[in-house]
Amino acid sequence: MTDTYEPVLKEPPVAGDETDTLLGSLERQRRTLEWKCSGLDAAGLRATVGASQITLGGLLKHLALVEDDMLSQKLLGLPAAEPWSGVDWDADPDWEWRTAAGDTPEELLALWRDSVARSRANVRQALSQAGLEQLSAYTSARGESPSVRRLLVDMVEEYARHVGHADVIRESVDGLVGEDPPN
Repeated sequence: MTDTYEPVLKEPPVAGDETDTLLGSLERQRRTLEWKCSGLDAAGLRATVGASQITLGGLLKHLALVEDDMLSQKLLGLPAAEPWSGVDWDADPDWEWRTAAGDTPEELLALWRDSVARSRANVRQALSQAGLEQLSAYTSARGESPSVRRLLVDMVEEYARHVGHADVIRESVDGLVGEDPPN
């Protein structure tokens, strides 16, 4: 799958509505992660900083998993996509982090981009049906179903945390610094 959908919002509007602000915030985090992970060879995507085992390749694979988990499985109740459906998560709960070192930069970016493309389509579908208030297909053990709003906020939070990791790792690889990718 290739993401032919270019998001309308590349960052949150200065004075937009709640939906555009959430989607713009998420897209800005996605763009920054892609920028921090692009243009590197396999060694660059496997680099670590200090005692941490987090890599840029691991971040790409982890966030591809989070995209599919949150905005396909939880949002719409879709089955797990490949490669996630074939993983024994009980036996190997850190599978995406561990296996990223064996993937090429092209494979990792394609996996992440495909997950993002699915997420964008799924969110558009959910928003067109009932907006941010729509409850997701997922129900927790306590019987609660998060709204589209809550899932989007959780996604922004997940990306923001990991984009911070990507900043530090990328700077250690080749000195690339900055808050936002070039336009």
